[in-house]
Amino acid sequence: MSWPFLAVIFSGWIYIDAAYRGPVWQRWVFKPVTMLLMLLWAWQAPEITTLSYLILFGLLASLLSDILQMIQKDKMLYAIGALFISRLLYTLYFINPLTPSFYWPPIVMLLVVGMAMGLLLWNRLEDMRWPAVTYLFITLLMVWTSIEGYLTQTNDMSFSQLIGSLLLLIATTIWLINRYRTPFQAANAVIAVGYFLGHFMVVRALHI
Repeated sequence: MSWPFLAVIFSGWIYIDAAYRGPVWQRWVFKPVTMLLMLLWAWQAPEITTLSYLILFGLLASLLSDILQMIQKDKMLYAIGALFISRLLYTLYFINPLTPSFYWPPIVMLLVVGMAMGLLLWNRLEDMRWPAVTYLFITLLMVWTSIEGYLTQTNDMSFSQLIGSLLLLIATTIWLINRYRTPFQAANAVIAVGYFLGHFMVVRALHI
């Protein structure tokens, strides 16, 4: 068990606790620190292939988005753009080994989720409508490719990718609802749990 793995868990827990009830400085420090540790843990994967760099750069894009959200509150368009790039890179990583099978039930369910979120948020997004919808679309596409990957090659690695992508989708939907529809007190902590665990499961797949 490597020290970056333990450090990710420890740092992520501190941030989640701070997101719910802790001081602001802990959030500023431990969110980027946790993502940097996640990146270090990913770099220590037993075998770094060309495809593995998609995950590494995806983590970097997510880290950039985190920093933009902390220091540039008026630059949300760029933060969402960085998140879009992160999810796109994850999607490309998940889809590469697939033999396309197009199972319809997952597609229908994800379309329902996308339409429900669109109806819920559309009137509240204002000038962020298309960036937010595009970000949600790529996240749903990421989840679909991970589902297809699991159904095509059922193993521990594809399962870890599937759980990671689902957790990132949950974090994304709660973040959008909290920011643009109905804020609630525990939102930051819940989002942080899904966000960190989602990335954690994706990086875990590199170590399997």
